[in-house]
Amino acid sequence: MDTGHSRLMSASSTIVQPTPDNLTPPKPDARSAGPSLSTPGLVTLLIGVFLPMVDFFIVNVALPTMQQDLHASTALLELVVSGYATAYAVLLVLGGRLGDAHGRKRLFMTGIAAFTAASLLCGLAPSAAALVVARVLQGAAAALMVPQTLSTIQATGDPASRSRALGWFGATGGLAAVAGQLLGGVLVAANLDGTGWRAIFFVNVPVGALGLLAVARLVPETRADRHTPIDVVGTLLLAVTLVTLLVPLTEGRAVGWPVWSWLLLAVCPLALATLVAQERRVERQGRSPLIPPSVLQHVSMRRGLVLAAPFFATFGAFMFVYALLTQGFLGFSALKAGLTLTPMALAFLAASLATTSLVARHGRRVIGAGALTQLTGLVMLLGTLGLWWPHLSALELVPSLALMGVGQGLVMSPLFRVVLSEVPPQVAGAGSGVLTTTQQTS
Repeated sequence: MDTGHSRLMSASSTIVQPTPDNLTPPKPDARSAGPSLSTPGLVTLLIGVFLPMVDFFIVNVALPTMQQDLHASTALLELVVSGYATAYAVLLVLGGRLGDAHGRKRLFMTGIAAFTAASLLCGLAPSAAALVVARVLQGAAAALMVPQTLSTIQATGDPASRSRALGWFGATGGLAAVAGQLLGGVLVAANLDGTGWRAIFFVNVPVGALGLLAVARLVPETRADRHTPIDVVGTLLLAVTLVTLLVPLTEGRAVGWPVWSWLLLAVCPLALATLVAQERRVERQGRSPLIPPSVLQHVSMRRGLVLAAPFFATFGAFMFVYALLTQGFLGFSALKAGLTLTPMALAFLAASLATTSLVARHGRRVIGAGALTQLTGLVMLLGTLGLWWPHLSALELVPSLALMGVGQGLVMSPLFRVVLSEVPPQVAGAGSGVLTTTQQTS
Protein backbone atom coordinates (compact mmCIF):
# COMPACT_ATOMS: atom_id res chain seq x y z
CA MET A 1 0.00 0.00 0.00
CA ASP A 2 2.91 2.36 0.68
CA THR A 3 4.29 1.73 -2.80
CA GLY A 4 0.90 2.36 -4.41
CA HIS A 5 0.52 5.64 -2.57
CA SER A 6 4.04 6.71 -3.52
CA ARG A 7 3.11 6.24 -7.16
CA LEU A 8 -0.11 8.11 -6.51
CA MET A 9 1.66 11.11 -5.02
CA SER A 10 4.24 11.09 -7.82
CA ALA A 11 1.49 11.08 -10.41
CA SER A 12 -0.34 13.82 -8.54
CA SER A 13 2.69 16.06 -8.61
CA THR A 14 2.88 15.59 -12.36
CA ILE A 15 -0.68 16.77 -12.83
CA VAL A 16 -0.64 19.69 -10.44
CA GLN A 17 1.51 21.93 -12.63
CA PRO A 18 -1.19 24.00 -14.48
CA THR A 19 -2.66 27.18 -13.06
CA PRO A 20 -5.48 27.01 -10.50
CA ASP A 21 -8.24 27.93 -12.90
CA ASN A 22 -7.54 25.13 -15.39
CA LEU A 23 -10.45 23.09 -14.09
CA THR A 24 -12.91 25.95 -13.93
CA PRO A 25 -15.87 24.87 -16.09
CA PRO A 26 -15.73 26.70 -19.43
CA LYS A 27 -18.46 29.08 -20.38
CA PRO A 28 -21.31 27.49 -22.31
CA ASP A 29 -20.82 27.55 -26.06
CA ALA A 30 -23.76 26.80 -28.28
CA ARG A 31 -21.48 25.28 -30.88
CA SER A 32 -20.25 22.66 -28.40
CA ALA A 33 -23.61 21.97 -26.75
CA GLY A 34 -25.40 18.67 -27.31
CA PRO A 35 -28.89 17.44 -26.41
CA SER A 36 -29.92 18.52 -22.93
CA LEU A 37 -29.70 16.10 -20.03
CA SER A 38 -32.01 16.89 -17.12
CA THR A 39 -31.07 16.34 -13.51
CA PRO A 40 -33.43 13.31 -13.23
CA GLY A 41 -31.85 12.01 -16.43
CA LEU A 42 -28.36 12.32 -14.92
CA VAL A 43 -29.47 10.56 -11.74
CA THR A 44 -30.87 7.76 -13.88
CA LEU A 45 -27.62 7.46 -15.81
CA LEU A 46 -25.66 7.28 -12.58
CA ILE A 47 -27.58 4.10 -11.70
CA GLY A 48 -25.48 2.55 -14.45
CA VAL A 49 -22.36 3.43 -12.43
CA PHE A 50 -23.72 2.73 -8.97
CA LEU A 51 -25.05 -0.81 -9.58
CA PRO A 52 -21.90 -2.29 -11.19
CA MET A 53 -19.58 -0.66 -8.64
CA VAL A 54 -21.74 -1.74 -5.71
CA ASP A 55 -21.77 -5.30 -7.04
CA PHE A 56 -18.00 -5.35 -7.36
CA PHE A 57 -17.50 -4.47 -3.68
CA ILE A 58 -20.65 -5.91 -2.10
CA VAL A 59 -19.38 -9.44 -2.69
CA ASN A 60 -16.36 -8.84 -0.42
CA VAL A 61 -18.53 -8.82 2.68
CA ALA A 62 -20.51 -11.90 1.65
CA LEU A 63 -17.57 -14.15 0.66
CA PRO A 64 -17.32 -16.03 4.00
CA THR A 65 -21.06 -16.80 3.94
CA MET A 66 -20.90 -17.87 0.27
CA GLN A 67 -18.01 -20.22 0.97
CA GLN A 68 -19.87 -21.89 3.79
CA ASP A 69 -23.18 -22.18 1.97
CA LEU A 70 -21.83 -23.36 -1.41
CA HIS A 71 -18.85 -25.36 -0.05
CA ALA A 72 -16.66 -23.40 -2.46
CA SER A 73 -12.91 -23.84 -2.81
CA THR A 74 -10.62 -20.83 -2.50
CA ALA A 75 -10.02 -20.79 -6.27
CA LEU A 76 -13.75 -20.81 -7.08
CA LEU A 77 -14.40 -18.16 -4.47
CA GLU A 78 -11.79 -15.88 -6.03
CA LEU A 79 -13.37 -16.48 -9.45
CA VAL A 80 -16.62 -15.06 -8.08
CA VAL A 81 -14.76 -11.75 -7.79
CA SER A 82 -12.24 -12.00 -10.63
CA GLY A 83 -14.68 -13.48 -13.18
CA TYR A 84 -16.86 -10.40 -12.85
CA ALA A 85 -13.91 -8.01 -12.92
CA THR A 86 -12.24 -9.66 -15.92
CA ALA A 87 -15.36 -9.71 -18.10
CA TYR A 88 -16.08 -6.14 -17.07
CA ALA A 89 -12.58 -4.88 -17.90
CA VAL A 90 -12.19 -6.81 -21.17
CA LEU A 91 -15.47 -5.59 -22.69
CA LEU A 92 -15.58 -1.98 -21.49
CA VAL A 93 -13.96 -0.40 -24.54
CA LEU A 94 -16.07 -2.53 -26.89
CA GLY A 95 -19.17 -1.45 -24.96
CA GLY A 96 -18.24 2.20 -25.49
CA ARG A 97 -17.71 1.73 -29.22
CA LEU A 98 -20.98 -0.17 -29.62
CA GLY A 99 -22.77 2.74 -27.97
CA ASP A 100 -21.08 5.19 -30.33
CA ALA A 101 -22.24 3.16 -33.32
CA HIS A 102 -25.72 1.96 -32.35
CA GLY A 103 -26.92 4.55 -29.85
CA ARG A 104 -25.81 5.01 -26.26
CA LYS A 105 -29.31 4.98 -24.82
CA ARG A 106 -30.09 1.73 -26.61
CA LEU A 107 -26.90 0.07 -25.34
CA PHE A 108 -27.51 1.41 -21.83
CA MET A 109 -30.99 -0.11 -21.77
CA THR A 110 -29.65 -3.40 -23.13
CA GLY A 111 -26.94 -3.41 -20.47
CA ILE A 112 -29.22 -2.67 -17.53
CA ALA A 113 -31.71 -5.32 -18.67
CA ALA A 114 -28.93 -7.91 -19.01
CA PHE A 115 -27.40 -6.88 -15.68
CA THR A 116 -30.76 -7.30 -13.94
CA ALA A 117 -31.24 -10.77 -15.47
CA ALA A 118 -27.69 -11.83 -14.57
CA SER A 119 -28.20 -10.60 -10.99
CA LEU A 120 -31.25 -12.84 -10.73
CA LEU A 121 -29.17 -15.79 -11.99
CA CYS A 122 -26.50 -15.01 -9.37
CA GLY A 123 -29.12 -15.05 -6.61
CA LEU A 124 -30.53 -18.37 -7.82
CA ALA A 125 -27.15 -20.06 -8.40
CA PRO A 126 -27.24 -23.63 -7.02
CA SER A 127 -23.44 -24.04 -6.89
CA ALA A 128 -20.24 -22.05 -6.81
CA ALA A 129 -19.50 -22.90 -10.46
CA ALA A 130 -22.95 -21.65 -11.53
CA LEU A 131 -22.37 -18.47 -9.53
CA VAL A 132 -19.05 -17.87 -11.32
CA VAL A 133 -20.75 -18.19 -14.73
CA ALA A 134 -23.53 -15.81 -13.69
CA ARG A 135 -20.96 -13.33 -12.38
CA VAL A 136 -19.12 -13.35 -15.71
CA LEU A 137 -22.42 -12.57 -17.46
CA GLN A 138 -23.06 -9.83 -14.92
CA GLY A 139 -19.64 -8.29 -15.59
CA ALA A 140 -20.23 -8.38 -19.35
CA ALA A 141 -23.58 -6.62 -18.89
CA ALA A 142 -21.94 -3.98 -16.69
CA ALA A 143 -19.46 -3.31 -19.50
CA LEU A 144 -22.37 -2.32 -21.73
CA MET A 145 -23.76 0.12 -19.16
CA VAL A 146 -20.89 2.08 -17.68
CA PRO A 147 -19.30 3.49 -20.88
CA GLN A 148 -22.69 4.80 -22.01
CA THR A 149 -22.95 6.88 -18.85
CA LEU A 150 -19.70 8.71 -19.48
CA SER A 151 -20.30 8.95 -23.24
CA THR A 152 -23.80 10.40 -22.80
CA ILE A 153 -22.49 12.98 -20.34
CA GLN A 154 -19.77 13.96 -22.81
CA ALA A 155 -22.25 14.23 -25.69
CA THR A 156 -25.02 16.22 -23.92
CA GLY A 157 -25.40 19.71 -22.51
CA ASP A 158 -22.79 22.46 -22.58
CA PRO A 159 -19.20 22.33 -21.24
CA ALA A 160 -20.19 23.67 -17.81
CA SER A 161 -22.95 21.09 -17.30
CA ARG A 162 -20.65 18.31 -18.51
CA SER A 163 -18.03 19.31 -15.96
CA ARG A 164 -20.55 19.18 -13.12
CA ALA A 165 -21.94 15.85 -14.34
CA LEU A 166 -18.44 14.33 -14.53
CA GLY A 167 -17.88 15.40 -10.93
CA TRP A 168 -21.03 13.56 -9.90
CA PHE A 169 -19.88 10.53 -11.90
CA GLY A 170 -16.64 10.36 -9.94
CA ALA A 171 -18.43 10.83 -6.64
CA THR A 172 -20.96 8.11 -7.46
CA GLY A 173 -18.28 5.55 -8.26
CA GLY A 174 -16.42 6.09 -5.00
CA LEU A 175 -19.54 6.26 -2.88
CA ALA A 176 -20.78 3.02 -4.46
CA ALA A 177 -17.57 1.27 -3.43
CA VAL A 178 -18.09 2.16 0.23
CA ALA A 179 -21.86 1.66 0.08
CA GLY A 180 -21.29 -1.82 -1.35
CA GLN A 181 -19.50 -2.93 1.81
CA LEU A 182 -22.16 -1.32 4.01
CA LEU A 183 -25.14 -2.64 2.07
CA GLY A 184 -23.60 -6.09 1.84
CA GLY A 185 -23.22 -6.27 5.61
CA VAL A 186 -26.82 -5.12 6.19
CA LEU A 187 -28.32 -7.58 3.69
CA VAL A 188 -26.29 -10.59 4.83
CA ALA A 189 -27.12 -9.88 8.47
CA ALA A 190 -30.83 -9.33 7.69
CA ASN A 191 -31.05 -12.76 6.03
CA LEU A 192 -34.32 -11.75 4.31
CA ASP A 193 -36.64 -14.76 4.09
CA GLY A 194 -33.65 -17.01 4.66
CA THR A 195 -31.91 -15.83 1.48
CA GLY A 196 -28.63 -15.00 3.23
CA TRP A 197 -25.97 -13.82 0.78
CA ARG A 198 -28.36 -14.21 -2.18
CA ALA A 199 -30.13 -11.00 -1.15
CA ILE A 200 -27.13 -8.94 -2.33
CA PHE A 201 -28.02 -9.97 -5.89
CA PHE A 202 -31.82 -10.06 -5.59
CA VAL A 203 -31.86 -6.39 -4.55
CA ASN A 204 -30.62 -5.46 -8.04
CA VAL A 205 -33.75 -6.80 -9.71
CA PRO A 206 -36.28 -4.11 -8.64
CA VAL A 207 -33.64 -1.37 -8.90
CA GLY A 208 -32.74 -2.47 -12.42
CA ALA A 209 -36.38 -2.69 -13.50
CA LEU A 210 -37.11 0.84 -12.23
CA GLY A 211 -33.92 2.11 -13.83
CA LEU A 212 -34.91 0.64 -17.18
CA LEU A 213 -38.24 2.47 -17.11
CA ALA A 214 -36.57 5.73 -16.09
CA VAL A 215 -33.96 5.53 -18.88
CA ALA A 216 -36.68 5.13 -21.50
CA ARG A 217 -38.32 8.38 -20.36
CA LEU A 218 -35.49 10.61 -19.15
CA VAL A 219 -32.29 9.94 -21.12
CA PRO A 220 -31.78 11.35 -24.65
CA GLU A 221 -30.36 9.18 -27.41
CA THR A 222 -26.90 10.09 -28.67
CA ARG A 223 -24.43 8.41 -31.00
CA ALA A 224 -21.30 9.18 -32.99
CA ASP A 225 -21.64 11.36 -36.10
CA ARG A 226 -20.86 8.49 -38.43
CA HIS A 227 -21.23 4.72 -38.22
CA THR A 228 -17.91 2.89 -38.05
CA PRO A 229 -17.32 -0.88 -38.15
CA ILE A 230 -16.06 -2.58 -35.00
CA ASP A 231 -12.31 -3.21 -34.89
CA VAL A 232 -12.49 -6.98 -34.43
CA VAL A 233 -8.73 -7.57 -34.38
CA GLY A 234 -8.21 -4.77 -31.87
CA THR A 235 -11.00 -6.15 -29.68
CA LEU A 236 -9.45 -9.64 -29.65
CA LEU A 237 -5.97 -8.26 -28.91
CA LEU A 238 -7.30 -6.16 -26.02
CA ALA A 239 -9.10 -9.22 -24.65
CA VAL A 240 -5.91 -11.31 -24.86
CA THR A 241 -3.88 -8.55 -23.18
CA LEU A 242 -6.24 -8.16 -20.23
CA VAL A 243 -7.01 -11.87 -19.77
CA THR A 244 -3.31 -12.82 -19.78
CA LEU A 245 -2.73 -10.15 -17.13
CA LEU A 246 -5.77 -10.53 -14.87
CA VAL A 247 -6.32 -14.30 -14.81
CA PRO A 248 -2.84 -15.29 -13.56
CA LEU A 249 -2.72 -12.39 -11.09
CA THR A 250 -6.08 -13.29 -9.56
CA GLU A 251 -5.86 -17.10 -9.73
CA GLY A 252 -2.13 -17.85 -9.70
CA ARG A 253 -1.63 -17.65 -5.94
CA ALA A 254 -4.72 -19.76 -5.14
CA VAL A 255 -3.51 -22.64 -7.34
CA GLY A 256 0.19 -22.45 -6.44
CA TRP A 257 1.54 -20.47 -9.42
CA PRO A 258 1.59 -23.29 -12.00
CA VAL A 259 3.50 -23.01 -15.29
CA TRP A 260 0.45 -21.77 -17.22
CA SER A 261 0.19 -18.68 -14.99
CA TRP A 262 3.76 -17.64 -15.81
CA LEU A 263 3.25 -18.36 -19.51
CA LEU A 264 0.18 -16.10 -19.57
CA LEU A 265 2.09 -13.30 -17.85
CA ALA A 266 4.86 -13.67 -20.44
CA VAL A 267 2.32 -13.39 -23.28
CA CYS A 268 0.76 -10.19 -21.86
CA PRO A 269 3.44 -7.64 -22.89
CA LEU A 270 3.67 -9.23 -26.35
CA ALA A 271 -0.10 -8.93 -26.77
CA LEU A 272 0.02 -5.31 -25.59
CA ALA A 273 2.77 -4.40 -28.06
CA THR A 274 0.82 -6.05 -30.89
CA LEU A 275 -2.33 -4.17 -29.85
CA VAL A 276 -0.52 -0.81 -29.93
CA ALA A 277 0.96 -1.53 -33.36
CA GLN A 278 -2.42 -2.68 -34.69
CA GLU A 279 -4.30 0.39 -33.46
CA ARG A 280 -1.70 2.76 -34.88
CA ARG A 281 -1.86 1.00 -38.26
CA VAL A 282 -5.67 1.09 -38.37
CA GLU A 283 -5.76 4.80 -37.53
CA ARG A 284 -3.09 5.62 -40.14
CA GLN A 285 -5.23 3.86 -42.74
CA GLY A 286 -8.13 6.17 -41.93
CA ARG A 287 -10.21 3.43 -40.33
CA SER A 288 -11.65 3.41 -36.80
CA PRO A 289 -9.53 1.55 -34.21
CA LEU A 290 -11.02 0.21 -30.99
CA ILE A 291 -8.70 2.48 -28.98
CA PRO A 292 -7.71 5.45 -31.17
CA PRO A 293 -4.10 6.38 -30.32
CA SER A 294 -5.09 9.99 -31.02
CA VAL A 295 -7.28 9.92 -27.89
CA LEU A 296 -4.11 9.42 -25.85
CA GLN A 297 -2.52 12.47 -27.49
CA HIS A 298 -4.66 14.72 -25.30
CA VAL A 299 -2.55 15.84 -22.34
CA SER A 300 -5.49 15.56 -19.94
CA MET A 301 -6.03 11.92 -20.90
CA ARG A 302 -2.38 10.90 -20.55
CA ARG A 303 -1.79 12.66 -17.24
CA GLY A 304 -5.14 11.62 -15.84
CA LEU A 305 -4.57 7.95 -16.63
CA VAL A 306 -1.14 8.08 -14.95
CA LEU A 307 -2.93 9.23 -11.79
CA ALA A 308 -6.01 7.03 -12.17
CA ALA A 309 -4.19 3.68 -12.39
CA PRO A 310 -2.37 3.75 -9.01
CA PHE A 311 -5.26 5.52 -7.28
CA PHE A 312 -7.86 2.92 -8.26
CA ALA A 313 -5.44 0.05 -7.66
CA THR A 314 -4.79 1.11 -4.07
CA PHE A 315 -8.44 2.02 -3.45
CA GLY A 316 -9.75 -1.35 -4.65
CA ALA A 317 -7.03 -3.25 -2.80
CA PHE A 318 -7.79 -1.41 0.43
CA MET A 319 -11.51 -2.20 0.28
CA PHE A 320 -10.79 -5.90 -0.32
CA VAL A 321 -8.20 -6.13 2.46
CA TYR A 322 -10.50 -4.22 4.83
CA ALA A 323 -13.19 -6.92 4.50
CA LEU A 324 -10.65 -9.68 5.16
CA LEU A 325 -9.09 -7.85 8.10
CA THR A 326 -12.28 -6.90 9.95
CA GLN A 327 -14.13 -10.20 9.48
CA GLY A 328 -11.25 -12.66 9.31
CA PHE A 329 -8.93 -11.26 12.00
CA LEU A 330 -10.90 -8.84 14.17
CA GLY A 331 -14.01 -11.01 14.35
CA PHE A 332 -16.45 -8.34 13.13
CA SER A 333 -19.77 -9.53 11.76
CA ALA A 334 -20.63 -8.62 8.17
CA LEU A 335 -23.01 -5.95 9.50
CA LYS A 336 -20.46 -4.46 11.89
CA ALA A 337 -17.76 -4.41 9.20
CA GLY A 338 -20.11 -2.56 6.87
CA LEU A 339 -21.35 -0.08 9.47
CA THR A 340 -17.78 0.77 10.47
CA LEU A 341 -17.33 2.23 6.98
CA THR A 342 -20.21 4.71 7.44
CA PRO A 343 -17.91 7.57 8.53
CA MET A 344 -15.80 6.99 5.42
CA ALA A 345 -18.89 7.11 3.21
CA LEU A 346 -20.19 10.32 4.81
CA ALA A 347 -16.77 11.98 4.62
CA PHE A 348 -16.41 10.92 1.00
CA LEU A 349 -19.80 12.39 0.12
CA ALA A 350 -19.10 15.68 1.90
CA ALA A 351 -15.70 16.07 0.22
CA SER A 352 -17.16 15.21 -3.19
CA LEU A 353 -19.87 17.86 -2.84
CA ALA A 354 -17.23 20.45 -1.91
CA THR A 355 -14.96 19.77 -4.89
CA THR A 356 -16.80 22.00 -7.37
CA SER A 357 -16.11 25.17 -5.39
CA LEU A 358 -12.66 23.97 -4.30
CA VAL A 359 -11.59 23.20 -7.86
CA ALA A 360 -12.89 26.56 -9.09
CA ARG A 361 -10.69 28.26 -6.50
CA HIS A 362 -7.60 26.03 -6.38
CA GLY A 363 -7.65 24.03 -9.63
CA ARG A 364 -5.87 20.71 -9.89
CA ARG A 365 -4.08 21.25 -6.60
CA VAL A 366 -7.23 19.80 -5.01
CA ILE A 367 -6.30 16.38 -6.41
CA GLY A 368 -2.82 16.53 -4.91
CA ALA A 369 -4.25 17.64 -1.57
CA GLY A 370 -6.73 14.77 -1.67
CA ALA A 371 -3.99 12.24 -2.36
CA LEU A 372 -1.95 13.58 0.56
CA THR A 373 -5.01 13.46 2.82
CA GLN A 374 -5.72 9.86 1.89
CA LEU A 375 -2.10 8.91 2.52
CA THR A 376 -2.25 10.59 5.94
CA GLY A 377 -5.40 8.65 6.80
CA LEU A 378 -3.76 5.39 5.77
CA VAL A 379 -0.69 6.11 7.93
CA MET A 380 -3.04 6.88 10.85
CA LEU A 381 -4.79 3.56 10.25
CA LEU A 382 -1.51 1.66 10.28
CA GLY A 383 -0.58 3.41 13.52
CA THR A 384 -3.95 2.50 15.06
CA LEU A 385 -3.52 -1.14 14.08
CA GLY A 386 -0.01 -1.22 15.53
CA LEU A 387 -1.10 0.44 18.77
CA TRP A 388 -4.25 -1.51 19.57
CA TRP A 389 -3.83 -4.85 17.76
CA PRO A 390 -5.47 -7.30 18.20
CA HIS A 391 -8.02 -5.67 20.54
CA LEU A 392 -9.51 -3.13 18.15
CA SER A 393 -13.01 -1.72 18.33
CA ALA A 394 -14.91 -0.09 15.50
CA LEU A 395 -14.68 3.35 17.15
CA GLU A 396 -10.88 3.25 17.09
CA LEU A 397 -10.96 2.86 13.29
CA VAL A 398 -13.32 5.80 12.70
CA PRO A 399 -10.86 8.78 12.66
CA SER A 400 -8.49 7.28 10.10
CA LEU A 401 -11.30 5.89 7.91
CA ALA A 402 -13.06 9.28 7.89
CA LEU A 403 -9.84 11.06 6.89
CA MET A 404 -9.30 8.55 4.09
CA GLY A 405 -12.86 9.21 2.91
CA VAL A 406 -12.13 12.94 2.66
CA GLY A 407 -9.02 12.26 0.60
CA GLN A 408 -10.77 9.85 -1.73
CA GLY A 409 -13.60 12.32 -2.32
CA LEU A 410 -11.17 15.13 -3.15
CA VAL A 411 -9.39 12.93 -5.70
CA MET A 412 -12.14 10.93 -7.35
CA SER A 413 -14.69 13.63 -8.16
CA PRO A 414 -12.37 15.99 -10.11
CA LEU A 415 -10.31 13.13 -11.53
CA PHE A 416 -12.85 12.26 -14.23
CA ARG A 417 -13.07 15.91 -15.24
CA VAL A 418 -9.28 15.99 -15.62
CA VAL A 419 -9.08 12.88 -17.77
CA LEU A 420 -11.98 13.69 -20.12
CA SER A 421 -11.73 17.48 -20.20
CA GLU A 422 -10.11 17.57 -23.67
CA VAL A 423 -11.76 14.54 -25.29
CA PRO A 424 -14.10 15.64 -28.13
CA PRO A 425 -17.71 14.35 -28.04
CA GLN A 426 -17.34 12.40 -31.30
CA VAL A 427 -14.89 9.99 -29.62
CA ALA A 428 -16.53 10.11 -26.20
CA GLY A 429 -17.17 6.36 -26.26
CA ALA A 430 -13.53 5.52 -26.90
CA GLY A 431 -12.32 7.99 -24.27
CA SER A 432 -14.71 6.81 -21.59
CA GLY A 433 -13.94 3.18 -22.47
CA VAL A 434 -10.20 3.74 -22.00
CA LEU A 435 -10.80 5.46 -18.66
CA THR A 436 -13.19 2.89 -17.24
CA THR A 437 -11.02 0.02 -18.49
CA THR A 438 -8.06 1.56 -16.67
CA GLN A 439 -10.20 1.95 -13.55
CA GLN A 440 -11.52 -1.60 -13.59
CA THR A 441 -8.20 -3.25 -14.49
CA SER A 442 -6.47 -1.31 -11.71
